[in-house]
Amino acid sequence: MKFFATTPRGMSQLLVRELREAGAEKIRPSAAGASFEGELEVAYRLCLWGRVVNRVLLPITTIRANSPEELYDEVKAIHWERHLHSSGTLAVDCSVTDSAIGHSKYAALKVKDAVVDRFREQFGERPSVELENPDLRINLHLRGNSGKINIDLSGGSLHKRGYRAEGVIAPLKENLAAAILLLADWPFVASRGGALLDPMCGSGTLLIEGAMIAADIAPGLFRDHFGFKGWRRHDGNVWQTLLEEAQERRKLGLTKLPPIHGFDANPQAVTAALRNVDSAGLSRHIRIERRELGTLPRLGGDSPGLLVVNPPYGERLGEIDELKTLYAELGRHLQADLPGWRAAIFTGNPQLAGYVGLRTRRKPDELFNGPIECQLFLYRVPSEGEADETQRVDTTLAESEGAKMFANRLRKNLKHLGKWARREGVDCYRLYDADLPEYAVAVDLYRGDKLWVHVQEYQAPKSVDEEKARQRLMEALAVVPQVLEIPVEQLFYKVRQKQRGKAQYEKQGSQGAFHEVREGSCRLLVNFSDYLDTGLFLDHRITRSMIEKEARGKRFLNLFAYTGVATLHAAAGGAMSTTTVDMSNTYLDWAKRNMALNGYTGKEHDYIQADCTNWLGEQAQRGGDKFDLIFLDPPTFSSSKRMEESFDVQRDHVALIENAMKLLSQDGLLIFSNNFRKFKLDEEALSRFKIDEISRQTLPEDFKRNPHIHRCWRITHQ
Repeated sequence: MKFFATTPRGMSQLLVRELREAGAEKIRPSAAGASFEGELEVAYRLCLWGRVVNRVLLPITTIRANSPEELYDEVKAIHWERHLHSSGTLAVDCSVTDSAIGHSKYAALKVKDAVVDRFREQFGERPSVELENPDLRINLHLRGNSGKINIDLSGGSLHKRGYRAEGVIAPLKENLAAAILLLADWPFVASRGGALLDPMCGSGTLLIEGAMIAADIAPGLFRDHFGFKGWRRHDGNVWQTLLEEAQERRKLGLTKLPPIHGFDANPQAVTAALRNVDSAGLSRHIRIERRELGTLPRLGGDSPGLLVVNPPYGERLGEIDELKTLYAELGRHLQADLPGWRAAIFTGNPQLAGYVGLRTRRKPDELFNGPIECQLFLYRVPSEGEADETQRVDTTLAESEGAKMFANRLRKNLKHLGKWARREGVDCYRLYDADLPEYAVAVDLYRGDKLWVHVQEYQAPKSVDEEKARQRLMEALAVVPQVLEIPVEQLFYKVRQKQRGKAQYEKQGSQGAFHEVREGSCRLLVNFSDYLDTGLFLDHRITRSMIEKEARGKRFLNLFAYTGVATLHAAAGGAMSTTTVDMSNTYLDWAKRNMALNGYTGKEHDYIQADCTNWLGEQAQRGGDKFDLIFLDPPTFSSSKRMEESFDVQRDHVALIENAMKLLSQDGLLIFSNNFRKFKLDEEALSRFKIDEISRQTLPEDFKRNPHIHRCWRITHQ
C-alpha cells in the first residue's frame, strides 16, 4: 500500500529515519513529509511509534476540481462505502493553494456533501459529522485545479500524545520536543546511563518525551483515538499485536531508565509538569523540583548526561538584556557543575546563544516552534582538566615547534596528494597517516557539498606519557582546520583502538547526519559522527574500480558487504545481478540507500541479512546459486550475539575461501582481501586454486606510506 506521512518543517531527516525503523520502503522525502510504501502494519506502527510524524495519510485518488460542482461530482464518485458505514461519523480537513475554489471551508463542505449524498442515495441513511473523533477523517489537499483525497489514518495530529493535562499550556509541541532530543543524541547518551536534565522544564514536555525515548515507550500508547479504528478496512488483530508488543517494551524499558531531573523557578510550571508526568505514568521515574537557575545541584553519575533547555527568547529590548544574563548563567552552570556533559539549547533568538560561552559541536539545526524560526545549539562541555577537543580549538597550540612541524607535513602532503587527487578525479582520500610518529593520527578528506575532515587518533602505547599524547593530539586538532582553512564544525574526531566483543559493532553517536560524496561515477553516503568508520574504506578504492571493470554481464556476490560500496561499483559496471550479504541491518539499509541514490532499485539487486560465514557454508553445502564475480573482504576478528561462534580471519580463511569457490562459476573470479597486518594465506591448503596476489596493484597513492594497510588476491579455478 502507498502512504504519505507529514511532519513539521526541519524534521524531514528524522522522519525518514522513523519510517525506516517502522519498516517502510520506497521512501521519497518532500518538503511536507515523505511518501512511502508498505503493509498496513507499517502505517499502524508509525501511528503508534512515530515521535516526529504529524499525520499518516492513505491516498485514495487524485481528482479534478475546476469548479465546486466538479469537486462535488468527483468526490461523490468515490466508493466511500468501502471505507465507512452509512451509520458512521466523518470529518473533512482541507487545504487550498492557488485554486479556483478559494476557501478551504467551502471545499471541505462540498466534500462532506458529496460523501453523505452518496450514502443517502444508496442506503437511505447518511453518516453524521463529528469534528473531534470521527470514524473516518477525510483529507483533501487542493492545489490549482487538482486535488488529492486521503484518509487520515492517524485521526488527527500525532503530536497530541494524550498525556498533557487539561488547561496546561506548553511552549513546545510533543513532536518538536522529541526532535530536539533526537538531534541532541539523547538516545545515545541514555544508552550509556547518562542523566537528562531540564533546568527550565516548564510543563515538562522535554522530560516526558526524553523518558519515553529512553524507556522505549511508544508515544501512541496514551492516545484514545486513531483514525483507522472506525475505518472499515481496519485490521484489529494487527493493531492488537502491536499494542501488546509496545506494552512489553514499555515494561522492560522502565527498568532501564536513567535519571531524569526537571527544575523550574515558577511554582505554577512545576505543578503543571507534575500533573503531566503523572498523566504519562512516569511519576516514579521523573524528579521535578522548584529551583532557581543559580541553585541547581551538581549531578553525578557514571556517565555524562544531557542538559536540554528551551529558555525564553525575548521580544523587547529590556527583556533581551536580562536574558543575556540568563544564557550566560546557563553556560556557567554547564562548565562549573556538569563536566563532560552534552548540552542542547533551543532558542528563537540565536544571538542569545552566544552568551553561553561554549563553541557549538556543529552548525545549529533549524526547526520551527509554531511560526517562530528557531535554532538548536549543541555543545559538549569539557571534562575537568580537559580541553574540549571536538569544539574548542586553542589557536595558541598551533604555535609550538612540534605543531609547526606537523603543519608543514600536512601542507607538503596536501600539495602532492591534492594535485594527484584532482588529476585522478578522487574526492575522498587520506591526507596524513601518522607520518610523524609524535602525531599518531590519520587525517581523511571527504569533498562533498563542503570539505569534511575525519581525524582518527591511534591509541598510544602504554609507554607513551598520557599527558604528552593528549597535548600532541590537541596540537594536531588545532593545526588541521588552519591548514585546510575549514571551520572546526567540519572536523570530526575519534580514537581508534582495538575493539573487543560487541563494542566493535556499537554506534559512537546518533546524530544521523549523512553526507553525499562521490567515488568515480558513484554517489554514496558517509557518516562522520555515529560510527567508528565513515561507511567508505578509502584503501579499497582501486579494488572497487577493478570490480566495476570486471562486472559487466556478471552475477556479483558481495560478502561482509558493510555499506555495499563494492556492490554499487559492480552495478555501475553493468552487473547482471548483485547479492549483498551482511549481518547488520543498519549496514544493509545503508547499502540500499547507496544503491537507490544511483538509481539501482530493481529486483535484480538482492540484500540478505545473515552471518556471512554460516550463510556461505549453507549455500555451498546445498549447491546454491553460482556467481561469476565474488568480493570477499572479511574482518580480522568478529563476535556478536547473532553469531554462533567468533570469526578469526587467520584461523578461518581456508574454509571461507573454499566455500566461496563452491559458489563461483568455472570461469569466475574471487577477489579476497583483509586488513590483518600479520595475515598469511595458506596457499598449500588452497593449492587446487589459481592464486595471484595483487596487494601492490590495489594500493592507492594516498596509502603508499602504509603498504600493509590490506592484502588482496585474485583466486580462480585451475
